[in-house]
Amino acid sequence: MPARVRAGRRVLALVLLFVVCAPLHLATKWIAGRSPWPRRFLAAAAWLIGIRVRLTGRPLRPHSLLIVNHTSWLDILILGGGTGCAFVSKDRLGHGFIHWLADQQATVYVKRSHVKGAKDQATAIARALEGDRPVALFPEGTTGPGTHLLPFRSTLLEAANFAAKDVEIRPVAIDFGEPRAAVGWYQEPGKRNVLRILGRRGTLPVTIHLLDPLDRGGDRKQLTGQARSAIAAALGFKSVSHSPIAGPE
Repeated sequence: MPARVRAGRRVLALVLLFVVCAPLHLATKWIAGRSPWPRRFLAAAAWLIGIRVRLTGRPLRPHSLLIVNHTSWLDILILGGGTGCAFVSKDRLGHGFIHWLADQQATVYVKRSHVKGAKDQATAIARALEGDRPVALFPEGTTGPGTHLLPFRSTLLEAANFAAKDVEIRPVAIDFGEPRAAVGWYQEPGKRNVLRILGRRGTLPVTIHLLDPLDRGGDRKQLTGQARSAIAAALGFKSVSHSPIAGPE
């Protein structure tokens, strides 16, 4: 089957999935005040695309800040469907429909380039950490090539100190295995990347490594470096010693 046809069939399947899940989600949220359907939608969407997710490691606590590597837009489907976490995202997501979908997953929006507002951003994340689900942060700030980790920014880890709850910081590695370079979204137009991924043959096994919590004794830069090293080790990467951390002092 040609890749374009395969991609088209998957797009149609995703549209049908949304048509089924959206009314159920809205009705459940209206009646009960909360809904499991966003997580179910993300998990089912990943499965329709061909992703087969496996989790390893100790289960997550609700008040956990997840430090996660970022390779592809697939990470949202994989991690959201696999763990039910909320996400930290840039404040401009583009299309209004994408923004609405992100809202359903309790996304926290921050202005990454606004250095002077870093405390306000960390405070917003801290409020989310006081809720009943983990919060995932992509410290690379963008998707990478999949062959190595980009520099990690440490600023938003300050959120763990602002939260009223006892926050656990957990490094999480999303592992695509050998196809990771083909999956990575890096210096490629978004539409081309989406169609290329949707047009792939077969299934793609992905492992979510829930790594051990970090010792909170260090400062945010030390914690960021420890998280990056743990993720790099889980993915089989050599740590990049010359630029492990980015961001303002």
